[in-house]
Amino acid sequence: MILVLVKALSDVCAGTSGFLLDFSSQTSPGTDNGEALPESIPSAPGTLPHFIEEPDDAYIIKSNPIALRCKARPAMQIFFKCNGEWVHQNEHVSEETLDESSGLKVREVFINVTRQQVEDFHGPEDYWCQCVAWSHLGTSKSRKASVRIAYLRKNFEQDPQGREVPIEGMIVLHCRPPEGVPAAEVEWLKNEEPIDSEQDENIDTRADHNLIIRQARLSDSGNYTCMAANIVAKRRSLSATVVVYVNGGWSSWTEWSACNVRCGRGWQKRSRTCTNPAPLNGGAFCEGMSVQKITCTSLCPVDGSWEVWSEWSVCSPECEHLRIRECTAPPPRNGGKFCEGLSQESENCTDGLCILDKKPLHEIKPQSIENASDIALYSGLGAAVVAVAVLVIGVTLYRRSQSDYGVDVIDSSALTGGFQTFNFKTVRQGNSLLLNSAMQPDLTVSRTYSGPICLQDPLDKELMTESSLFNPLSDIKVKVQSSFMVSLGVSERAEYHGKNHSRTFPHGNNHSFSTMHPRNKMPYIQNLSSLPTRTELRTTGVFGHLGGRLVMPNTGVSLLIPHGAIPEENSWEIYMSINQGEPSLQSDGSEVLLSPEVTCGPPDMIVTTPFALTIPHCADVSSEHWNIHLKKRTQQGKWEEVMSVEDESTSCYCLLDPFACHVLLDSFGTYALTGEPITDCAVKQLKVAVFGCMSCNSLDYNLRVYCVDNTPCAFQEVVSDERHQGGQLLEEPKLLHFKGNTFSLQISVLDIPPFLWRIKPFTACQEVPFSRVWCSNRQPLHCAFSLERYTPTTTQLSCKICIRQLKGHEQILQVQTSILESERETITFFAQEDSTFPAQTGPKAFKIPYSIRQRICATFDTPNAKGKDWQMLAQKNSINRNLSYFATQSSPSAVILNLWEARHQHDGDLDSLACALEEIGRTHTKLSNISESQLDEADFNYSRQNGL
Repeated sequence: MILVLVKALSDVCAGTSGFLLDFSSQTSPGTDNGEALPESIPSAPGTLPHFIEEPDDAYIIKSNPIALRCKARPAMQIFFKCNGEWVHQNEHVSEETLDESSGLKVREVFINVTRQQVEDFHGPEDYWCQCVAWSHLGTSKSRKASVRIAYLRKNFEQDPQGREVPIEGMIVLHCRPPEGVPAAEVEWLKNEEPIDSEQDENIDTRADHNLIIRQARLSDSGNYTCMAANIVAKRRSLSATVVVYVNGGWSSWTEWSACNVRCGRGWQKRSRTCTNPAPLNGGAFCEGMSVQKITCTSLCPVDGSWEVWSEWSVCSPECEHLRIRECTAPPPRNGGKFCEGLSQESENCTDGLCILDKKPLHEIKPQSIENASDIALYSGLGAAVVAVAVLVIGVTLYRRSQSDYGVDVIDSSALTGGFQTFNFKTVRQGNSLLLNSAMQPDLTVSRTYSGPICLQDPLDKELMTESSLFNPLSDIKVKVQSSFMVSLGVSERAEYHGKNHSRTFPHGNNHSFSTMHPRNKMPYIQNLSSLPTRTELRTTGVFGHLGGRLVMPNTGVSLLIPHGAIPEENSWEIYMSINQGEPSLQSDGSEVLLSPEVTCGPPDMIVTTPFALTIPHCADVSSEHWNIHLKKRTQQGKWEEVMSVEDESTSCYCLLDPFACHVLLDSFGTYALTGEPITDCAVKQLKVAVFGCMSCNSLDYNLRVYCVDNTPCAFQEVVSDERHQGGQLLEEPKLLHFKGNTFSLQISVLDIPPFLWRIKPFTACQEVPFSRVWCSNRQPLHCAFSLERYTPTTTQLSCKICIRQLKGHEQILQVQTSILESERETITFFAQEDSTFPAQTGPKAFKIPYSIRQRICATFDTPNAKGKDWQMLAQKNSINRNLSYFATQSSPSAVILNLWEARHQHDGDLDSLACALEEIGRTHTKLSNISESQLDEADFNYSRQNGL
C-alpha cells in the first residue's frame, strides 16, 4: 500500500520520490523496527482527510472479536494506532471507492480486536484504538475508541428487602445491580409482570434503580423482583414481599339500649365493631373496648293503697250510716295500679229498731210470725245435711267397685312403639341455669322435644359435675320407651334437683353416657366422673454402675445418671415424675413459675458423681430482665431456694439454655424454676395453638385457641385432652413473646368467609387479663369460639386467629381445614418425638464412647500452669461461669462431659465436641489420635440405637 502511495506522490513531486521510497522501506506499519509513522508526509496542494465514519466504543462479548471501522475522504491511506502503537498492515482490511459527487477518493478500513489482545494490555486506561488518514495535504486523526471486555457479575450488591407498610404509606425498595460492563439496566417486576411507571403515576423507578410507591394501596401487595441486564446477561434479585396492611378502626357506636330492668337501678349498653375498616393483612386490631355500659335508673310504678276507714256517719232517715276511705296510702304513682275495692260502704244503723210509717217494727211483725220463720229455717238445714251424707257414701262405694279391676293407666304411650317424646317443663327466669336464682320456677309452661338431646360442646363451657347432672329433677320429666338411650349435655354450669323417677336418667357412679361423634365415633360429651384425672406423669427405670438416661417422652424432662455414679454391684429403681395438678409452689409477690415441678427419686439414694437433670422453661432468657432461681421442696412441703442461676455456687450448677435448664445435682427431690421480672421487658414464651372439632349440632364447628407456657409438658397436657375429646390440630403451633408490662391478651377470629360461616355477635374477640396469662401455668388458658355453617354443603373452613398482646407481640394462625375427616390434612402434634424407650442404660445411653471419655479425662484432669486443662475444655464447650463448682469435683472433665451429654441429647451429631477436640488437639498430642472418623462412628451408633 505504501508503494502505491509512493507511486502516486512521485507523479506530483518527483523531487521527493527518493524520500518516500526510503520512508516506505523503513517506516511502514508492521515493520520489524517498530518505528512509528510520521505525523505527516509531503503532499501536493489539496484538502485534509475528513472522517465520514470514526471508530465507536466497543465491547467484547465472551470470546468473540469486535471490528473497528474507519472511513475518510479524501484519503490515500488509513492506518490504525492502538494504545500508541501502529497496527500491523497485514491486520488491516481496506476498501477504496470514488465519491461521484465530489470526485474524491473514499477509503474505508477496519481491523479486528480479540479478547486476548485486550486482556494482555496493562495500562493506566482502557484499551483504545485510533485511525490516522493521509491525503495530499496531510494527515487527520479520528477519535479514540475504547475496547472493553463486557461482563455482568452474578450477585446483586443490594437485594430489595420485603416490607410491611400501612395503607397510604410510602414504599421504597432499594436495588443495587451487580457490577458489570457496560453498566446494567434495571427493570422491576411485580408478580413476574413488568412494572410500567409511565402508566402509573404513583410509582417511580427512576431514582438510582430504586422502586418508590408514593402511597401504598392494597393492590400494591405482592412479590417484587429487580431485573438487571446488559449485553452479556440478565440477573434476577431475590424477591421482596410487600404487604400492605390495614389497621382496624372502630365503627360508630350504636344507640344506647333500653334499661335492662323495668324499674330500679340497671344498665344500658352500646357497642361498636372493628370494621371501619376491619384489620387486614395482619393489621392491628382496634384498641379499646367494643362494648360500653352505663348505669340507668327507672322510676318504679307504685300501686295505690287504701287509707283506714273513716268514722261512721250519723244515721240517715233511711236507717243507714256511711263510712269512706281514700286511695292515698300511698296514692298510685308512675303508672301504678289504683286501689282495688270500694271507697265507701253503708249498713243499717238501728239494729232493726228503725221506725217505718211512724210505727215501731215490732208492731208490724208479730212474734208468731217470727217463730214460724225459725222452724222453716232449721228444717231446711237438716235436709241439706242428710243429702250431703248420702252423696259421700255413694262416691265411696263407687271408688271401691272400680278398684277391683286393678287398672292404673299412667301414660297412654305404653300402647305405642318406637320413639317416645320427651316432656320438659322449662324453667323461666328463676331457673338455676340463669343468673337470678331467687325467683321460683314456673312449671306451667312445657315444651316437647323428640329424639336424643345434645347441647353445645362441653369443652366450650365448664363440664357439669355428676351430682348436678344426674340427679333427677322435678321440673324435667323424661319418659323413655323400649331401649332408647338418652344423652344430655349442658353448656352452662347448672344445678338440678328433683325426685327419682323410674326409667329416667341413671343415677350413680357405675353409669357413663355419651353421644357418638359423627366423624370418628368417639365419645364426645361425657360425664366428668368418667374422664381420667391426671395429677402427674411418671416414668421409672433400673440403673446400675454403668449409668444411663431416663427420659419423659415429649416433655423435655430428662435425667442423666453418669457412669460410676452408682457403686458397683448396686442397682436402684429411679423414678421421675411431673406434677400436672395444682402447683404446690405458691408464687410470692412478682415471682412466676417458669417450669414444671419435676420430682426425681428415691430421695434417700446417694450418688458419687453429680447427675444431670434437664428441666424445660418458658422464659426468654436475659440476665437484664429476669432473675431466675432454682428451688427445691423440703420434706415439710415448703419450697426453699437452692441458688440463683447467675450466682456462684459449689453445691450445684445451673446451665441456662434458651429453652431448658441443665442442673448438676447430688441429691434427689422435687425441683422447679421460678423467675422474678426485673423490668417490664421480661418475656414469657407462650405456645399458641388452635384445635377444632364438630359440635353435636351438624352445622356448628368449635374452635379452641390455647395459650400455654412454651414447655413441651404443658403442650402435651393440652394434646392429651384434645385427643381424648376428638380435637384436631388445625395449624402448626407458634411462639408468642408475652411481656410483663401488665397489658392484656386479645384473641380474635378474622376473615371468616361471608355467606358460608357466621359467628355469634360480639364473640369474635375475647380479651384475657394480664394476670391470667402471666400466671397461666396452673391451668391451660384457652378461649372457645363457635362457628355456624349456613348450609350442610359447606365443608371447608378458612379463617385467621389473631393472638396479640396489647402493645406487644402478635401471632397469626392461618386456619385452612376441612370439617370432613376424610379430607383433612393431619398436622403432627410434636415436631420431634422423643425416644419410645424412656429408660436407656449402659453405654448406649451416652453419645461419647467410654474409651474416648477416659482419654479426654486423663488429658484434662491434670492441672496445667498455662490453663490448658479442664478449664480449656469448659471454655471450648461454652461453659464460662461458676468454674469453681468443677474445681471441687474429683474429675472436672467427666462432669463437663456429663453436662455436654445433657445439653446435646437431641443433637444429630458430635460436631461441636469434634471441633473443640480438633482445636485443643493442636496443643495436646494425647488427643491427636482421636480421629473425626471415630466420633462419626460413635455418633452413627448412638443415632441408630435411639432412632434419631
